[in-house]
Amino acid sequence: MTILRNILAIVAGVVVGGVVNMSLVVVGPSMIPPPAGVDVSNAESLRAGIHLFEARHFVFPFLAHALGTLAGALTAFLVAGSHGTAFSFVVGAVFLAGGIAASFMIPAPAWFIALDLAAAYLPMAWMGALTGRRLKPGATASS
Repeated sequence: MTILRNILAIVAGVVVGGVVNMSLVVVGPSMIPPPAGVDVSNAESLRAGIHLFEARHFVFPFLAHALGTLAGALTAFLVAGSHGTAFSFVVGAVFLAGGIAASFMIPAPAWFIALDLAAAYLPMAWMGALTGRRLKPGATASS
């Protein structure tokens, strides 16, 4: 039963994190509109117009990555039958791998890529585990 819960923890963490991530990615352009003439759903349009983006245009992508990872890591911790912290970091590593892949596929300034990769994934996985320890009855530092 524990093995099944641990597998489910990873799957649930990735799914919940993905839903949070995509929700923020979809809502972001309505909150902070992209520069005129840039279609954020089209890679060619992004590539052609990336020089028009200001720092504010990267707020929602960063929040999507950070909060998606946090939600996924917390979910993994809470669902896991054992070793919740390890499963939080597994989910964080999955999202980090996605972030690395995205940094090669989606144009962005170097400062954003560095900030995103350094602060949005593994630190959020750690915060998910810390939060999980506070929320899950009987959880310990080794959970």
